[in-house]
Amino acid sequence: MKITVLGTGGGARAHIARLAGLGHEVHVGTRDPKVTLARTGPDPMGTPPFKDFLAQHPGIQLHTFGEAAAASDGLVINGIDGHNAVAALSAIADPLAGKTLADYAVPYIYNPDIERPWPTPWGVNPILDPCDSDSLGEQIQRALPHTKVVKAFVTQEQETVTDPKSIGGEHTMFIAGDDDAAKQQVTDLLKTYGWDDVLDLGPLVAARGMEMYAHMHLAIGLALGFGTRFGIKVVR
Repeated sequence: MKITVLGTGGGARAHIARLAGLGHEVHVGTRDPKVTLARTGPDPMGTPPFKDFLAQHPGIQLHTFGEAAAASDGLVINGIDGHNAVAALSAIADPLAGKTLADYAVPYIYNPDIERPWPTPWGVNPILDPCDSDSLGEQIQRALPHTKVVKAFVTQEQETVTDPKSIGGEHTMFIAGDDDAAKQQVTDLLKTYGWDDVLDLGPLVAARGMEMYAHMHLAIGLALGFGTRFGIKVVR
């Protein structure tokens, strides 16, 4: 299958490598491939240059966002940062039309100037915008009415999303969306990644809870020790 991943950060790379390992033809989208390949230092998150990653994964094809979306034969994974996702995806609405977009972006606002900040080892924790009365997933769906948006992967580190067995035990992955066939497509992918427990939360409005869970994920991660990978199990 031809699957597209939009983004070149650490999370996107987890999907790119796993999909390639599963035998898929992987197309990667970035704003400007020449700029991406010219980088020689790590990104703000400390991720090494993408050209180093490509050298370790031959066969991966790098394109502009639009070219990559057009190359997919039905499934696109959105790894564009939440602050820029709506604008970037709106610009490629045509090649995304009719396709399933699995979105794991979180609507973070970094370095917020707020009265009561949440300090973390790397500085003030970002805030969410939108929150409560809207979600990034819903904003993307409104911007792309002809694309089937499925909120998925967002409640977990992407390295764990793509290899859930790596931390042992059975844990739960959540999805939400308004198109049942699209949700099944994403569920099928998750099963190939190794997930046994995929919980459908219903329509895309549930993306609000999924995105807001990012703060709880941080709290648990800090309690366990930053960098510790973990999963959440819904017992029922």
